[in-house]
Amino acid sequence: MNTFKLTVASPDGNKFCGDIIKLDVRGTEGELAVMAGHIPFVTSVVKCPCTLWLEDDKKMTATTDGGLLTVGADSVTLLSGSFKFDEE
Repeated sequence: MNTFKLTVASPDGNKFCGDIIKLDVRGTEGELAVMAGHIPFVTSVVKCPCTLWLEDDKKMTATTDGGLLTVGADSVTLLSGSFKFDEE
């Protein structure tokens, strides 16, 4: 599967920076799934659980308190006030 670079940044620094297959998150208009090659857009994100799908069917789950999601041609950035992985 195709991957894309995701950066998750918060006031505490970068929480994640790496290649993933899919990002599941909730925007103000509803659930979003971002995959490689997605059309570029910008949207606000509400407090929600997030799932980062890695290669080999591995996933990481986290919670964000909301923020801004920017989807570019070859990378995605989530700016969040708070982002915590479930295992933290």
